[in-house]
Amino acid sequence: MNDISKFILFSAVFVLLFFLPVPAPADSFLMAGVVMLHEYAREHVLTCLIPAFFIAGAITALLKKEAVLKYLGPRANKPVAYGVAAVSGSILAVCSCTILPLFAGIWKRGAGLGPAITLLYSGPAINIAAIFLTASVLGFQFGLARAVAAISLSIVIGLVMAFLFSKENQKSGEFVSESKTDLALGTAVIFIFLQILFLIVNGLQIEFGLKLLLFAILLAAVTYFAVFRLPRENTNEWLSETWEFSKMILPVLFAGVFIAGVAEFLLPGELVYSYVGGNGLFANLLASIFGAFMYFCTLTEVPIVQALTFKGMGSGPALALLLAGPSLSLPSMLVINRILGTKKTVAYVLLVILFSTAAGMVFGSLA
Repeated sequence: MNDISKFILFSAVFVLLFFLPVPAPADSFLMAGVVMLHEYAREHVLTCLIPAFFIAGAITALLKKEAVLKYLGPRANKPVAYGVAAVSGSILAVCSCTILPLFAGIWKRGAGLGPAITLLYSGPAINIAAIFLTASVLGFQFGLARAVAAISLSIVIGLVMAFLFSKENQKSGEFVSESKTDLALGTAVIFIFLQILFLIVNGLQIEFGLKLLLFAILLAAVTYFAVFRLPRENTNEWLSETWEFSKMILPVLFAGVFIAGVAEFLLPGELVYSYVGGNGLFANLLASIFGAFMYFCTLTEVPIVQALTFKGMGSGPALALLLAGPSLSLPSMLVINRILGTKKTVAYVLLVILFSTAAGMVFGSLA
């Protein structure tokens, strides 16, 4: 069985999981892990992760290394590189796990560490749907603060990571293999953008039937490009790279999701609520650490923070949780470690926690 057949079979498993009945509410820590895995496969994998794997495969297979290096490479114009990375991340309705294959894709194609980290943070930390939902549920002030802080922090964290690992940063593109067949940049960009639209449509708050219709139209457009516009070598390379990303990321990711479900079941809610009622250093730090290790599906952080604020959570810790929670999780840490190694992963996690804490303290003192 070749890689393409394996991926098709793998996707069929998730289609089956999507239609299985939802398990009963968890009454044990093991069932809590199973329930979270089922919910993740049912609500997240088909419409978010699988499209993200295809996008990462297309980036790796179709984009020329020179095009990536021009805008995101270690020698690219810094304002352009970080600006493109921050904006590109902010338009995707993705979580800390869905962004991973996209991050791995541009990193493999030779992007600089700083811009790649900026995309890694900005993708799940902020998106158009999250801005409007946050402003609608928590107020305009919260929505504006989240947007400004997340975009700013993504650039700052990227710059700090690039500085800390400046020597290693120059080696990021050395292992890139060139595509088997040259492809016009415009065709590659359109093909990738059509797949990105899957993630954008998935984040829209629209009627389910209309969303399915848009998915069907996009699927037909992507299929047309793959069959009639791409050379067969490029299509095969795209599908093979997609399978490679899936094989590398999903096993570790699912293990982390299960562990996060168990931890969520065992963690007493009162312990969290009683320590984040103010806007001091400890409250903001605790909220950042809690958010960094817990898993939040896209947009679910907003109602969670709303519930916590009703129980007395301070405005600073609430923002800190909104900044650290979506951008990190225990599952994403495991995968990032596999992609970047332990030193860079630890540095990234600490930076997210520290800067989220600082942003929460500033916002708490002003709100």
